[in-house]
Amino acid sequence: MATTEGVIGGYFEGIHYSHQPYFDNSTQREITTTIGQTAHLPCRVRNLADRAVSWIRKRDLHILTVGVLTYTNDARFQSLHSDGTEEWTLKISSTQLRDSGTYECQVSTEPKISLAFRLNVVVSRAHILGSGELYVKRGSHINLTCLVVETAEAPSFIYWYREGEVVNYSQRGGISVLTEKKSRSSRLLISRAEPPDSGNYTCIPSASDSASVLVHVLNGEQPAAMQHGNSSRGAVARLLPTLLLVCQLVRDATMSYTHSILR
Repeated sequence: MATTEGVIGGYFEGIHYSHQPYFDNSTQREITTTIGQTAHLPCRVRNLADRAVSWIRKRDLHILTVGVLTYTNDARFQSLHSDGTEEWTLKISSTQLRDSGTYECQVSTEPKISLAFRLNVVVSRAHILGSGELYVKRGSHINLTCLVVETAEAPSFIYWYREGEVVNYSQRGGISVLTEKKSRSSRLLISRAEPPDSGNYTCIPSASDSASVLVHVLNGEQPAAMQHGNSSRGAVARLLPTLLLVCQLVRDATMSYTHSILR
């Protein structure tokens, strides 16, 4: 059957029918949520009378709900409606990446009218600023900043772990954590670092993938990676005269060969 998509404000083909159902377009039509969370798609229909409201998944035209009845074996989908209200909300629990897409709220008029909603399911993850390894000298500060990215809402918590255990603030002084929900960030500061503070530090926000960094507290020695880098540069410097000599010999041989041919 034919459908008329997005009939708004009670107008149909330019004519206002006060007794005809129509959509209230003031509701949010693009919803972003984090994987594993619950999504709500709110559809508000005016003048519904005895018509039925259905939710359709656009990608396969699967009827998910009619009224408050569910027409799919996937129990994560549910239609929410309270008597006396105009809202018919599609609830999707434990969202998955494959749930992303367009959903239509449809009313059984003749022809049918529908309103499209877009659902975006994203994978939230943590990111620790800097490289995957941090070298600090004994007595200096360990300063780690964790950002939560690709998230629809601020995390309810951000925890810091060291070697798989929650950072113990009472074990030693000089440890502080500043978490800001607005910026979705958390900063771990460890003052006067000692070699026992070395280890794998992990930032774990709620409903997000974690991020880790390996911290080395050094007793004044250079990191192995830096030593290797210096050794490599030293080796190149030692070989440079030999390389220049080889280049000179090759050039002389080439010129001599070219001269003999021209003669």
